[in-house]
Amino acid sequence: VQLQASGGGLVQPGDSLRLSCACSGFNFKTYTMGWFRQGPGQEREWVSCISDGDGDTMYAKSVKGRFTISSDLAKNTVYLQMNSVKPEDTAVYYCAGYVWHGFLERSAAEYDHWGQGTQVTVSS
Repeated sequence: VQLQASGGGLVQPGDSLRLSCACSGFNFKTYTMGWFRQGPGQEREWVSCISDGDGDTMYAKSVKGRFTISSDLAKNTVYLQMNSVKPEDTAVYYCAGYVWHGFLERSAAEYDHWGQGTQVTVSS
């Protein structure tokens, strides 16, 4: 099982960034995929998730309206489009997944597979 996150970098406030998470080794189509983040000195925080089966999505209040999660079933890849980024979005971003069981989950404990993380730094 592999989840390879990429796309992080240094951006300025107000910029856009797209993270990608290429997945392999499991049946991507039956998984719910999510993004988490962990800022400096902070606990890991759920950001968003998507059910590949029906396309349902859910977002943390802090990113709703600015971030968009999507997936490409043909490429086994989940994306996080980040618009109007803020300094408080600075964090290591992780992708993760679990077998879809009918509910979208915010808890990290529900996720079975994790990627290695990609650093996003928002600074002027």
